[in-house]
Amino acid sequence: MSAPVHIDATSPAHTMPLHKFDVSDPKLYQDDAWHPYFDRLRREDPIHYVSDSPYGPYWAISKYKDIMHCEVHHEVFSNEIGGIQIEEQPKDMQRPSFIRMDPPRHDDQRKVASPIVAPANLANMEPLIRERTRIVLDALPRNQTFDWVQEVSIKLTTMMLATLFDFPFEERTKLTYWSDVAICNVNAPDAPVHSEAERFDELKKMAEHIGRLFNERRGQPPKFDLLSMLAHGAATRDMPLNEFMGNLALLIVGGNDTTRNSMTGGLLALNQFPDEYRKLQADPELVDGAVSEIIRWQTPVIHMRRTTSHDTELGGKQIKAGAKVVMWYISGNRDPEAIDSPDSFIIDRARPRQHLSFGFGIHRCVGNRLAELQLKILWQEILLRFPKIEVVGDAQRVYSNFIRGIRSMPVRIPA
Repeated sequence: MSAPVHIDATSPAHTMPLHKFDVSDPKLYQDDAWHPYFDRLRREDPIHYVSDSPYGPYWAISKYKDIMHCEVHHEVFSNEIGGIQIEEQPKDMQRPSFIRMDPPRHDDQRKVASPIVAPANLANMEPLIRERTRIVLDALPRNQTFDWVQEVSIKLTTMMLATLFDFPFEERTKLTYWSDVAICNVNAPDAPVHSEAERFDELKKMAEHIGRLFNERRGQPPKFDLLSMLAHGAATRDMPLNEFMGNLALLIVGGNDTTRNSMTGGLLALNQFPDEYRKLQADPELVDGAVSEIIRWQTPVIHMRRTTSHDTELGGKQIKAGAKVVMWYISGNRDPEAIDSPDSFIIDRARPRQHLSFGFGIHRCVGNRLAELQLKILWQEILLRFPKIEVVGDAQRVYSNFIRGIRSMPVRIPA
């Protein structure tokens, strides 16, 4: 099996004292240099306390089983107390959303949006997704280099966002921009905003713009789009502005980042593991398992954060109430105690959906099946058209410790 091996004997991860480990540095993920740090944490200190970081003290949870424990015990590991990211939202700029809530509020609001991704609606959307995928792929140039992110991943996810919200199609790029605003690290040189105040102002403009559509839908009979569902849902129709901002950003990011970055990361992985690419080409029926493996391998959401509601114990460590607990999905998805040969990309795994990329428990990604469907259709249509799509340069990764994003990736389709 041919692929780069992520072992760097010169990495500080092998020589640095454990008490100095801080895996919150976004540069680790931009440089794709995170592997040895988590390898060591899983072996030596899987419940690791970081006393000093740019985000304050926190517990780094690196093993699959411990992450699962946090996920299923939401009564102890709260989303509502401190939010879902290692980085705090400023007190006067907080944007509550149902993923940042505990039951019962979480359950009430999540139920409003979940029908959009029910099996029957996914079946209804499949022909449209396939038609758009064909149009995008058929327009790609042959025998010349182009950016896969711009020409495929962003185009397809932006069209899907417009459909989910029934947003004016000609204005759909605004949705992608707002997603980038909501999720970016403001310290990145290429970020669309460079301060939390600027982010808040842009998301407020988003809420005002979409709020006009929201109010129109509220005055119309219910329809099957997210804005109409929110406008008519008992738990969501009267949200205050900051909560409206939060839920819009959650749904836009949720419909964008997992799929966009998996569309790119999957092509990169298949180029890194050419035996697996050939296996998929020889048997397109393997595409379902390949999609799950792509999502595990990419791990589009690097971490999720919880806050302890009271004193607890995890992995033999005593954790006080009010502690920041960070579940590193990117590490759990490479845990050899949970996943066989986790550092190999294998499209026909026996249990391909056993990964943490969508989270678990009550906060499991509400749109996971839609993301899988979009990726499945993309690869079905790629396999029908192209003998191979070649990655011909380095993927440029996003500066972030939350989203494992790929900003650009040069590819070529041989004529």
